[in-house]
Amino acid sequence: MIIDFHNHFYPPEYIEAIKKGPSNIKVTHDADDNPLLHYPGDYNILVPGHRDIDFREKELAKAGVDMQILTFTTPGTQIETPERSGELARMVNDGFAKIMDEHRDRFTALATLPMNDPDASSAELDRVFKNLGFGGVMVYSNINGVALSDPRFWPMYEKANDLNAVFYIHPNFPVGVEAMTEYWLMPLVGFTFDTTLAAAKLVFSGVVETFPRIKWVLAHLGGAIPYLAERLDRGYYAFKECREHISHPPSEYLRNFYYDSVNFDIKALKLAVDFAGADHILAGSDYPHQIGSLKQMVESIESLDVSEEEKAGMLGGNAKKLLEI
Repeated sequence: MIIDFHNHFYPPEYIEAIKKGPSNIKVTHDADDNPLLHYPGDYNILVPGHRDIDFREKELAKAGVDMQILTFTTPGTQIETPERSGELARMVNDGFAKIMDEHRDRFTALATLPMNDPDASSAELDRVFKNLGFGGVMVYSNINGVALSDPRFWPMYEKANDLNAVFYIHPNFPVGVEAMTEYWLMPLVGFTFDTTLAAAKLVFSGVVETFPRIKWVLAHLGGAIPYLAERLDRGYYAFKECREHISHPPSEYLRNFYYDSVNFDIKALKLAVDFAGADHILAGSDYPHQIGSLKQMVESIESLDVSEEEKAGMLGGNAKKLLEI
């Protein structure tokens, strides 16, 4: 069974809501009548796969992909006012829940949270788990410049810990984005570094140790985490500040994270497998973004020199076990 953990969808209700406003996103259309969502510093082109679930279902069938874990995508609702962010997050989650109900054999989803309002995020986390049947959420690597490790989010993590929640970290506008305005460097470089920074801060701050029942997943093969984990460990031994909130070297926590496979380079995938184990790698395509590929998702994992059992886990078994689907 092939399960795509990393992909993105905009519920149609959300698109209509931001067209009507109020919203900090401006909506235009391209020559093919695809909506363009313009927000500070970037824009997204919503091709049919982003917004038409029936179209998407046919594309998955063509590609031989059995199921997707739907997630929202940038810029998220956090760029709106706190009140509007909460309204839109509930709308997105209700839209996902409807798809899960009507297409349960093909789609499940991770909820989104109005993270610029920590209290509302805790309430929405409770609602989606208890009323809508979600098993996890996707959060962004920083919240309008605020780190995920910030104490304002700890009450939400306490609730998530009680729920044994999956928390999937996907990058957003990176810190220092003003240096990444050319050559699409924001998604190509900034996204991966911001994920790396978020994961390192969550570990060093003690969030991961304090809330051990939260299961963390990192997008894009963890950014640079598998590559830099040894350096983080050296920091632990060298600097007392790096030992202040944690009992073990960072790599011991980071090896328990899960990593989606949206880096289709075989050597990079092998490094992640060597670091975290094949049982902590989740197939991901980044569909339907221009940079994504359902085909390469499958081919890259199939090309790895691992057992057929390990390949089956990466292609779908690990995600199935993680989310209990």
